[in-house]
Amino acid sequence: MKRLTGKVAIITGGGGGIGRATAERFVDEGASVVIAEIDPHVGMAAQESAQARAPSGDSEAVFIQTDVSDIDSVKNVVAETIKRFGGLHILHNNAGGSTLQDGPVTEAPIEEFWRCINLDLFGTFLCSKFAIPEIAKSGGGSVINMASNVALMALPGRDCYTAAKGAVASMTRSMAAEYAKDKIRVNAIAPSVTLSDRVKKLLEASPEIEAISKTHLLGLGQPIHVAELAVYLAGDESAITTGQIIPVDSGVTIV
Repeated sequence: MKRLTGKVAIITGGGGGIGRATAERFVDEGASVVIAEIDPHVGMAAQESAQARAPSGDSEAVFIQTDVSDIDSVKNVVAETIKRFGGLHILHNNAGGSTLQDGPVTEAPIEEFWRCINLDLFGTFLCSKFAIPEIAKSGGGSVINMASNVALMALPGRDCYTAAKGAVASMTRSMAAEYAKDKIRVNAIAPSVTLSDRVKKLLEASPEIEAISKTHLLGLGQPIHVAELAVYLAGDESAITTGQIIPVDSGVTIV
């Protein structure tokens, strides 16, 4: 049996990079996946890519346009997921990211701070708020948040992103304690530099990120490396893993 057979998952930011790789792997393992993505072009492409990997009749991938910082949009994707699949077992709060506008706290634009907070932190809060009751109704499951190595170590020049991801790490722990009674595990993945198309552009223009990329013991990560951990956290193998912030970082947080 596939590791996620019979499971239903929502993956936010599922159109590209880590989100798309995770959607494909979840479908490989038998899950039905809702790709909650704000960009319709990459969302549809991810749907087609994931659906092409679906075992006949066992799983399905569907794109639903979603803005994770908008209450009505989040309510809609959760409601449409329940309507289509009859339940929900996995929420992967993957939507997020930093930009070249980030910087030290004395220099970063205030607008960039709120962009990070609204997308990375409020988006995680909002999706969890409306998805967790449905996961509980389905008998429990898994919430997988996305922290970052910047939540675990110092990285100068990214104070907006660091603030948001540090908060996600803290919220992950409190959510794990709160919802264990509902048989819901809550964990966070903390990647370092992961070579999605977006990050490749950041590497070209950010000396801070390029510098930290040189400290990786086993080379830079690929989206699939993060997706494989998400599969573990989504499935029954992680039955007693909760409240953890798990680095996928090529050892960068230990050097």
